[in-house]
Amino acid sequence: MALLQDLIQQIDDPTLRDRILQETNKLMKQKKFGLVFEEHLPECTPLYDVPIHIGSKVALKTGYVSDIYTVIKINGDEVLCDCRDTHENKTFKLDELAAVAEFGEAIYPTLKLLDYVENAPDSNLWHTLIEADNYHALQLLEYLYAEKVDCIYIDPPYNTGAKDWKYNNDYVDSSDAYRHSKWLSMMEKRLKLAKKLLNPKDSVLIVTIDEKEYLHLGCLLEELFPEARIQMISTMINPAIVARAGEFGRCGEYIFFVYFGAAAPQRVRVNREWVSDRGRTHTGNIRWDLLKRSGTGATRRDSPGGFYPIYINPDSGKIEKIGNPLPEGISLAPEIDGLYCLLPIRNDGTEGRWQWSVSTLEKGLSAGRVKVGGDKRRGFTVYRLARAEYAKVLSGEFEVIGHGINNEIIVEDVDTEYVLAVPGDIWKTASHDSTQYGSRLLGNIFGEKRFTFPKSVYAVLDCLYFCTAYKPNALIVDFFAGSGTTLHATNLLNAIDGGHRQCIMVTNNEVSEGEAKILLRNGYKPGDNEWEALGIAHNVTWPRSVCTIKGVDIEGKELSGGYGTYHDRFFPDEENSGKYKKVKMPDMPALADIKMSDGFKTNAVFFKLSFLDKTSVALGRQFKELLPVLWMKGKAIGRCPVLDDELLPEMLILSQNRMAVLIDEIYYSEFDAELQKHPEIQTVFIVTDSEVAYRTMIRAYDGKECYQLYRDYLDNFRINIGR
Repeated sequence: MALLQDLIQQIDDPTLRDRILQETNKLMKQKKFGLVFEEHLPECTPLYDVPIHIGSKVALKTGYVSDIYTVIKINGDEVLCDCRDTHENKTFKLDELAAVAEFGEAIYPTLKLLDYVENAPDSNLWHTLIEADNYHALQLLEYLYAEKVDCIYIDPPYNTGAKDWKYNNDYVDSSDAYRHSKWLSMMEKRLKLAKKLLNPKDSVLIVTIDEKEYLHLGCLLEELFPEARIQMISTMINPAIVARAGEFGRCGEYIFFVYFGAAAPQRVRVNREWVSDRGRTHTGNIRWDLLKRSGTGATRRDSPGGFYPIYINPDSGKIEKIGNPLPEGISLAPEIDGLYCLLPIRNDGTEGRWQWSVSTLEKGLSAGRVKVGGDKRRGFTVYRLARAEYAKVLSGEFEVIGHGINNEIIVEDVDTEYVLAVPGDIWKTASHDSTQYGSRLLGNIFGEKRFTFPKSVYAVLDCLYFCTAYKPNALIVDFFAGSGTTLHATNLLNAIDGGHRQCIMVTNNEVSEGEAKILLRNGYKPGDNEWEALGIAHNVTWPRSVCTIKGVDIEGKELSGGYGTYHDRFFPDEENSGKYKKVKMPDMPALADIKMSDGFKTNAVFFKLSFLDKTSVALGRQFKELLPVLWMKGKAIGRCPVLDDELLPEMLILSQNRMAVLIDEIYYSEFDAELQKHPEIQTVFIVTDSEVAYRTMIRAYDGKECYQLYRDYLDNFRINIGR
């Protein structure tokens, strides 16, 4: 490479020389091992509602967003532009252009309120849908929720080659030789930002994918999250099986679980279809294992001390005596009159061994951890209660109602259909059928097909349930929101267990390729109301959220059917650590007791990501526009406040939002006096240019979260240039 650089220095054209040097420097930085992919041109986002002025970076609404021009002059509706690549000047109509934001440059985002649904006026729980390119939305969420998110669930584009996603506002199809590296480049940028949101001490990232990219995604996750534990789940989503010419039919996909810190799948009450009974015996929910070892290391020579006789009363089944291990070479135990002698002989007639030593078995008998099955005609079998199962008894998870002939623990046996468990890594459950509980469910809401391949609401619910069953106040984020299944599942989980989980979703407002062609033929362009109305955020994600919360379809008629019948599941009892209390959980997929027409007692707000001018923010001219961001930073409690008056007040005491803002620092004394009247306020914003004054003013607010405006906001996005 050094020789190549010396040769490059001999190039006379300085522009060409510098350009080639830049590209060779990039090559030198490329990895020589691991997951290698092209770092493609920086992604760009069209900003249709941002005003265009001289100096703005723009692109044609119907062209490539990466073909960037700089505005030189504006004369009425005509705009003179300079092409960044060729420096050729061109004139366009103003309504043909859109402002452009390039990834990596400083941006100052805010949220524009579009709509809200309030179905629980007395509840402080508000979910959020943000219409935006998710890269810029993640930058904003980092400012709001850095290291505070408990769970991220995403269902990114699968890169099937069927034009199911865009790179730089252009569909990527199977003919694109770089479609895999473009996909990886897109995912890497967003996962790096997502990592900043997750609580490093206890959180989980959940990513669904199919066979087209699961190998690449797995390598990327390993590379980006070396400190995490990563597991891939196989799950059936289409029992009907989609036939593929020359291949096996498709019926499943994959889910990556990335665990940070103490996070782990939680043991919850699940249907028997989640676990296997093979090789084990169950009484209710407690599992007894064979005392005789099977599998590897199961022969006598593997543990000679484990080959000893157990003497059983043939009439009662009681263990009367435990003999000593037999000496090497001796295969027959001494007989005892009237007792059945049981040795660990394997099914093939060879000598095996018991799992416990003599002393451990004696202690197990005393503790109630040993029982005997069978009879003198068929023979006897000895079972043991393993340490993990016995711990469930000690913790009070199972109610002991008595003891058997061998002092074995007897637990309440009222629910043999359900078991408390962490399931295996292959999921095959009827409720995850994406046709039945995804497509048809959306069909009931819309009466027509508006979205392809939605997830089963129960498939998403189970992912969230296994990770947040014991986190009723979890913060859940989905930045590939699609049809809005994650919010639907969050609301259902909250309704089931009385939780207060908050969901934040992000989606763009793309229209399908077919709809785009029709709109263009009719003279509409991206950014026009007619175009935006058919985008996924406005036409699918938000309407679904509103309808499921209200319990109605798109026409306002009550939804039919229900979500599931009730059965007991266990959740931790916070008042008695280590114990469990029974609460209701649904038996899916039966649709009965939880009526869809009841909706959900919760609230949600719909925002569009917009951008502010740095100078105007610093001068306090865009406080009204910034207020929704402050509301979210204050934990999105209560309805998002709106200022209608032209003049700003000296302060805002928003007790219903548990936040307050001192807009004019001259009125600090009055502001402080008001705060004393409202101890419920937990978030305080103070507008001042003086760091010393700010520190002095917040000195009395220990226990509250305080922020200096506008420095806190501006510095966050200025510092993060080029991420």
